[in-house]
Parts: sequence; structure tokens; C-alpha cells
Amino acid sequence: MTELLIIILAYLIGSIPFALVVGKVGYGIDIREHGSGNLGGTNTFRTLGIKAGMIVTICDILKGTLAASLPFLIGADIHPLLAGACAVVGHVYPVFAKFRGGKAVATSGGVLLFANPLMFGLMLFCFFLFLFLTKYVSLSSMLTGVVTTIYSFIYGDLPLIIAVSLLTAFVIFKHRTNIGRIINKSEPKITWLSLKKKKVS
Repeated sequence: MTELLIIILAYLIGSIPFALVVGKVGYGIDIREHGSGNLGGTNTFRTLGIKAGMIVTICDILKGTLAASLPFLIGADIHPLLAGACAVVGHVYPVFAKFRGGKAVATSGGVLLFANPLMFGLMLFCFFLFLFLTKYVSLSSMLTGVVTTIYSFIYGDLPLIIAVSLLTAFVIFKHRTNIGRIINKSEPKITWLSLKKKKVS
């Protein structure tokens, strides 16, 4: 029963749509009606600016970390990666936002922040390196997932390998439309100066 409670609680934590909350409370808009319509950090950055984007990204990371820590906080015999995976599902398909959420990148990172802080550090480094080189957030996210998966095989922990591989596959699946736009060169690029707040009509 405790294990089921953790799974449900982890999903509900992951379902908290911070992008929607920040948009409505701080800016009076529904971010789903702007930009890509995605309830994630990238769309928040592009639509509301760097301050809102940072708040949403950090909160999305921490909800993954909190969900992964639930087995230790409550004292249940369930792997933290499983609890974290439930939060990722909640982030992508949030019950509090009509099952229309983000693309799992930040929350997946938050899960790994708890499970393997060194791997999380590698993720951050790779993401910003790929972002600097390509200017594509979506491509950087997918490449980071691939590198992290390779690292998990080198690390040699079977539950971590399974979890990271599945999370990476999930991230790539959620970015399938971005892949098409990258191929036909219609995917928007990030420029460091473009992270300034934009006026929302």
C-alpha cells in the first residue's frame, strides 16, 4: 500500500504545471496559448523571459528530485528511480493541466540529481555545451540524453541503465516533431540575447 501511495504521490508532484502557474500568477497569461504551447522551461524562456524560465526550470528539476526521494522520506521499499519515473510521466501528462505538459527533460534531470549527482553534473555540462554549439534546445536535450545513456552503461548500475535509457527514449519520442523541424531547418534557434523578456500580446 505504501508503495502505491508513493507512485501516486510522485505522479501528482510531477503533474504540478509550474509553467502554467508562473504564467498565470506572475504574468496573467496561459502559456499554453503562446509559443509552442508547451508547459516547460524552453517555452517559458521564449515567451516570458529568463527570470520566469529559470524559475520554471528549477522547479521542474526539483519536483523530479523530490519524487525520487519519496521512498527514503516515507520509508518504503521502492526504487527511487521508479518513483522519479512516475514524476516524469506526471510532468508530460499532468492531471492538473488536462494531460498536456512538458517534454520531460528538466524533471528527468531532477530524478538523476537525486539518484546520481555526478551524472546530473555531466548532463548540465553536455547540455550547455551542445546548446552553445548548435543553438537548438531540442537537439541539445536529445544529445545530452544519448551521452547520459552511454555514461550509465560505463557506470554499470543496471537499474540506472534501464531508467536512463527509458528516460532518453521518452525525451526523444517527445521531441519527434522537433526532429522534423531540425531536418528542414525550421526549428527555432536560441541566441543568448534572445532570452530577454518578450512582450506577450
